[in-house]
Amino acid sequence: MKHNILVQKIWSFCDTLRDDGLGYNDYLEQLTYLLFLKMADENTNKYNLPQICDWSKLVKNKGGDLLEQYEHILKTLAESVGMLQNIFLGSQNKIHDSVKLNKLINLINEENWTSTGTDIKGEIYESLLQKNAESSGAGQYFTPRPVIQAMVECMRPTVKETIADPSCGTGGFFLGALEYLERVKLTKEEDNFIKFDTFHGWEIERSTARLCLMNLYLHGIGDLKKTPDIYVTDSLRVQLKQKVNIVLANPPFGKSSSDIPTTDEKLAEKDGYFLRKDFWVTTSNKQLAFLQHIITMLEENGRAAVVLPDNVLFEGGAGEIIRKKLLNELNLHTILRLPTGIFYAQGVKANVLFFQKEKKKTQVLTKNVWIYDYRTNIHHTPKKNPISFKHLADFVECYSPVNITKRKETWNEKTLDGRWRKYTYDQLIARDKTNLDIFWLKDDGMVDFENLPEPDLLVNGIIEDLQSALDNFKAIRDSIS
Repeated sequence: MKHNILVQKIWSFCDTLRDDGLGYNDYLEQLTYLLFLKMADENTNKYNLPQICDWSKLVKNKGGDLLEQYEHILKTLAESVGMLQNIFLGSQNKIHDSVKLNKLINLINEENWTSTGTDIKGEIYESLLQKNAESSGAGQYFTPRPVIQAMVECMRPTVKETIADPSCGTGGFFLGALEYLERVKLTKEEDNFIKFDTFHGWEIERSTARLCLMNLYLHGIGDLKKTPDIYVTDSLRVQLKQKVNIVLANPPFGKSSSDIPTTDEKLAEKDGYFLRKDFWVTTSNKQLAFLQHIITMLEENGRAAVVLPDNVLFEGGAGEIIRKKLLNELNLHTILRLPTGIFYAQGVKANVLFFQKEKKKTQVLTKNVWIYDYRTNIHHTPKKNPISFKHLADFVECYSPVNITKRKETWNEKTLDGRWRKYTYDQLIARDKTNLDIFWLKDDGMVDFENLPEPDLLVNGIIEDLQSALDNFKAIRDSIS
């Protein structure tokens, strides 16, 4: 397709700029600025930009004058208002070779970005974001789009529900929800709500938040005057006054928080801590902190789908306390065990937890936890065998999004290879440390020596297991330090 060829041409040019020391994130950021200017030029009536933002002059300009004009444009937009200021605040030109800047501008000029429709523009931009994730360590936990789609299909967001992501990155979960919401014909009022009031995100890195804003803008969210709620801050420090209907998130994996949220007022007075009285327990484990934070974000009957690593399911101490609270005080109804090899970082073993915040009428809100094992005997890699939505379609069907009370197990004593199995609250609470890291399928790779996977899959599997073990040991160390 034409736009795929254009993406490849634009991205290939990055190799030329890398020789000048321009990193992937910097390149994508400059693309963001230039795409915006080109689209504004195609819609001069819609976007009343300052006169200096003249795309035709940028295309024709060369030499030092081009660099001066481009830098002047960025400075002018950064001093603007609304979404313009939010996108361009702190922006700088990092392509200091005028010949190369001119070539990139002309590559972008080859396409009419607004005539092809929002979906195509968004798809092109998403392709660039994904390439950035593939090529740089910054995107190592970039959530695969098929996983996002499956999460959204299960959550079934409706118009006028608020959707939040406390670690929104470049906005992948928002776009997945937006695609779902736009399947139905919207009234003008509903369209305006989605455009300005549906999405609420927090991102600690300003450059990533900038990409999120532009990504949303390319998909029709916000306008030049009013910006959707994307905040550049550590969301763990934010206690929401206005709760939300839905949280979709993949909180940061890996390192423990540099500043630790605590329920202890005296401890909060010390350096390295801050007070969160609405949490259940103090923990330095970032994933456990985010899980507690997400629970506090939900209004009554609010629901969440959250990607979390395995250690959240089995870790003792704070982890055990949180799991028991989760089972007792919320309805943790579903866990999807994701396969390894779907993230760009090796060794990541993750799950999606689905839960709902309900008014407590009984002592225990979780009656059953349904677990879908899409990990055992599953082999994916980001490039050779990437995960797609069709791989998760059976999970979505088993989840029964329209009516989860109609669920039926695919596992039983006669069908031992069924991937969908129910566990009662009593079964789970009786497990040591309320361990929710549950698997029951026979691992074929352990016994079938005649049909071993390809050598690279075997080696990658060993690396993933070792890395996962190291990450789990580090998480346990952090929790007891």
